[in-house]
Amino acid sequence: MTTVLSIQSAVAYGHAGNSSAVFPLQRLGVDVWPVYTVNFSNHTGYGAWRGPLIPATDVWDVVQGINDRGVMGQVDALLCGYLGAPEVGHVILDSGRLIKEQNPEAIFCADPVMGDVDRGFYARPGIPEFWRDHVVSQVDIMTPNLFELEFLTGRETSSIGDVLAAAEELRAKGPRVVVVTSVVGPDDLDDVMRMVVVDDAGAWEVTTPVIDRKFTGSGDLTTAVFLAKWLETKDSADALGQTASVVYSVLEATASADHQELRLVAAQNDLVDPRFVFTATWL
Repeated sequence: MTTVLSIQSAVAYGHAGNSSAVFPLQRLGVDVWPVYTVNFSNHTGYGAWRGPLIPATDVWDVVQGINDRGVMGQVDALLCGYLGAPEVGHVILDSGRLIKEQNPEAIFCADPVMGDVDRGFYARPGIPEFWRDHVVSQVDIMTPNLFELEFLTGRETSSIGDVLAAAEELRAKGPRVVVVTSVVGPDDLDDVMRMVVVDDAGAWEVTTPVIDRKFTGSGDLTTAVFLAKWLETKDSADALGQTASVVYSVLEATASADHQELRLVAAQNDLVDPRFVFTATWL
């Protein structure tokens, strides 16, 4: 059985971070060991929340406790996303090194959450630079959105060719697989959303219709599903197509229910047998 150690935030109400990633991974047959970096009542997009940021030393204690069981060699991948503080980022990097010491074939997959085109940066000051200067060189798979890709590479993009060039530049800095989400630009149709993946074998894209609303936690879901599918097939194009099918189906179910939180439980069949199917095409 595939095993993923996922170090992310958690919310009691709704779905973000591990609360968006753990159940989908489990439904896909992945054994998940969640380690929490915050324990909030709800995601911060509501403007108010309660609960603690978990100190980096406590996060590391949990990782060390798992290591004490002598099981880190079973981990196939480390997954991380939003960083509340650089100190937690260092714990994640240390965790990656600890895992790879015991399983050199393990994958480090990171979603560099820091901002978006319509909001700018929303990560705390210093976090974007931490991703760029410390994390990029250590990861195997990275899943930035277009805004994050531009920051990490210092490139502006206005076409799919620009996106591919920026993805290749990011790959040269560390990750061998780069997935770019929310790819839009002047050469895109208004009713289409793109995801692109680039690896040693080439580049592929998948397009889906646009659902005209925002979904918190959808990026966490996308990264988790892509990681699960990639670990299963080692085929980036196939993993991208399957990920788009799952995520779009869940988002469509959420929009149809007119709910502000992802309908992960209600739409759980879409995680394994999505109602909408998309295939990646060669670029």
